[in-house]
Amino acid sequence: MLDPGSNKELPPIPAKRYFTIGEVSELCSVKPHVLRYWEQEFPQLEPVKRRGNRRYYQRHDVIMIRQIRSLLHEQGFTILGARQQLEGETAQDDVSRSQQMARQLRAELEDILAVLRR
Repeated sequence: MLDPGSNKELPPIPAKRYFTIGEVSELCSVKPHVLRYWEQEFPQLEPVKRRGNRRYYQRHDVIMIRQIRSLLHEQGFTILGARQQLEGETAQDDVSRSQQMARQLRAELEDILAVLRR
């Protein structure tokens, strides 16, 4: 995830639902044209587009942009390496979610089996 040390120079993310590209640019210290480029390179980054093709970013998008910025600018990853790193984290999250669901399902089935044996 995002290195907390890299967050020190960035301003806190306000409690808003949507952010314009200009606001995100300031919050993440990344120019708007770079944000538009990253949208093409990172499939995880998908802001809502409304009338006039205006982009509206949500909080999770801002966090993702900060993570991408950290990977590229501070940790020295290439675009390809950063993309693979983010995809790996997503896969790990999916695996841990699946394992948690399997444990929960097993516990429920054991409870049902105990009831049936009575």
